[in-house]
Amino acid sequence: MLNGNFLWVLLKIITKITYKISTMNQIITIDIRKAVIALSDALDLVGVDEVQHGKRVAYIAVQCARRLGLDEESCNELFEIGLIHDIGVSETSVHKHLIEEFEWDDENYHCQVGFELIKDYPPLAEYAQPILHHHTPWEKLKHIRLSSRHKRFANIIHLADKVNTLASPYYGRNILEKSDYICSEIAVNRECHFNPSITQAFLDIAQSPAFWIAMEGRYLYSFIADRALVEKQMHVSLEDIQFLAKIFATIVDAKSKFTSEHSINVAALAYFIAETYGLSKAVCIKLEIAGLLHDLGKLRIPDEILEKDGELSDQERAIINQHSFETYEILRKIPGLEDIAEWAGYHHERLNRTGYPFRPHAENISIEARIIAIADIFQALAQKRPYRKSLSPLQIADILQEMVAQGEIDEMVVDIVHENLDECYAIAIVGQTEDLLKV
Repeated sequence: MLNGNFLWVLLKIITKITYKISTMNQIITIDIRKAVIALSDALDLVGVDEVQHGKRVAYIAVQCARRLGLDEESCNELFEIGLIHDIGVSETSVHKHLIEEFEWDDENYHCQVGFELIKDYPPLAEYAQPILHHHTPWEKLKHIRLSSRHKRFANIIHLADKVNTLASPYYGRNILEKSDYICSEIAVNRECHFNPSITQAFLDIAQSPAFWIAMEGRYLYSFIADRALVEKQMHVSLEDIQFLAKIFATIVDAKSKFTSEHSINVAALAYFIAETYGLSKAVCIKLEIAGLLHDLGKLRIPDEILEKDGELSDQERAIINQHSFETYEILRKIPGLEDIAEWAGYHHERLNRTGYPFRPHAENISIEARIIAIADIFQALAQKRPYRKSLSPLQIADILQEMVAQGEIDEMVVDIVHENLDECYAIAIVGQTEDLLKV
């Protein structure tokens, strides 16, 4: 049973939503295209072994758009839509179906999820409709009430997606030998799946061997790098960045029922600890963003490892231990978010150099990174996992104190947690508690 004092603390947390608005409106400048490219790296991680799907779809879409004579701005938009078209996919099992099967019964579910994620986010909202319909066959799409531009974009992405599905078994092997087969499969679906003019544009560009060779890894990265040179500077508020971070936190947390709301709650707990510690409002908000993004690298961990009901093998543990490095590599590519990249990437570092992946000396671990690390530990222990039940506040406090004694985590930050234990626990399990209250 939850006692009255705990429920009061929980209610206080749930309703505390307006006090940081003025700071959230602080304007900064980022290159939104570089941000989309960097975050598409996170989406592609879901493929585990096939980690270039979004980039290949973007490449094919741009080539088709150019053949159709679309203007450069349309090409740029299709490039970005291609990169994030699978933003609704979190699970490796779903990605496997989409990559290996030309048609799949549940393929439209992730389109709806992707649409819901970005439709209210101004920098990406224009891409919501093409993402919603990127698995809608042309024979159905042409009758839907939608602008001709959105229909065209959706169908270009649909075709590019299916081309990559057909081609994916042959990259690095004999892609040129299979090009005629791929073209014939696309051609036979003209009118049914694909707009005739879009189909013809693809068949025209597919006659060039260079089109296929350019989809191999080292050439594909050159294409992405060239597109990244086309800057798309945008003035955004910390609130805008937080919104984008929440989109990706939702994707990460949806990967496993055991980590549902982990990133959201780590972010909220990190904010609370930082504010109580006395850090500035702007730093607290940036720390919250780091908390939302800290587990981006987990998208590459196979579902079966995250869901494993038992002890991990050495090989599985090695895979898990790569995720914070993946997070750092993704975020460091976004100019203006360098500090957030470090705080998020350091969330498994320890002051006695027993953590991972960088093992810096204690003096090189900032207070922000120390707070994220403790927020991550606290929330993980408060949350049910496949191999154990959730722990009580006092059990978590004992574990944190033992880690302080071992020289692993910051004593002053842990003192703040101990002094505010009920409030920290309420933040850490807010989603789980809301579920309990509904029952």
